[in-house]
Amino acid sequence: MQEDLEEKLLFTEHLEELRRRLLICVAAVAIGFLVAYGFSEQIFLFLSHPLIQSLPEGSSFIFTGVTEAFFTYMKLAFFAGIFAASPVIIYQVWAFVAPGLYDREKRGILPFVVLAVVFFIGGTAFAYFVVFPSAFKFFMTYNTHYVKIMPSIGEYLSFSCLFLLGFGLVFELPVFIVCLARLGIINHAQLSKNRKYVIILIFVISAILTPTPDAITQSLMAAPLLVLYEISIVVARMFGKKPQSQDIEKPADAYEDDRPSA
Repeated sequence: MQEDLEEKLLFTEHLEELRRRLLICVAAVAIGFLVAYGFSEQIFLFLSHPLIQSLPEGSSFIFTGVTEAFFTYMKLAFFAGIFAASPVIIYQVWAFVAPGLYDREKRGILPFVVLAVVFFIGGTAFAYFVVFPSAFKFFMTYNTHYVKIMPSIGEYLSFSCLFLLGFGLVFELPVFIVCLARLGIINHAQLSKNRKYVIILIFVISAILTPTPDAITQSLMAAPLLVLYEISIVVARMFGKKPQSQDIEKPADAYEDDRPSA
């Protein structure tokens, strides 16, 4: 009876701790949202800069509904608030999980958390600075004397956010593979052997994650994924879990009788 009571108290304490951590995350996102909303126009200008640079003369953004601009800036401020609050969110998740881990596990997980953040930011930066300009220049070739492009701000926000999120997620591939290698679930030999299947899977994932169905955009996502996969093979070879040495069976005549002689 006493043990059941202690377990209930411990479970209640965990729920209270989870509630406190969630409230901190929500407060951080709310503060980030309020700050970002005050700069929503500047943030949208930064986000749309690659497309503005590619727009032909005379073209500009439009909004087709009375409330479209308002809700677009609201959504943009919300996304920016989450992004600004991400360090707080990551820390709260870590602070909630860390007490239940051994010191060795903490030392092993923390680098992966840091690398996951770095690779996610690297993926979004690659999409913004490399893929966006190339993709938009290609799309602008369809602008003619009879067909003029006038992008909607709401449509562009959805497109760009999904695009940046997709690249951020796919750039987590090396972290995911190295984590599996450290756990001993996969190894570099398996990664090399299944390369041809992974190439097909990468193009399928690129087709799913890219918001536009054209081959150019999908290839721009698939190409860095292929490079990251090759890097993952090398890193898995270097830092993967080493196979445990197996006990080698000794020949029968190698064993000695330890019984005391008569």
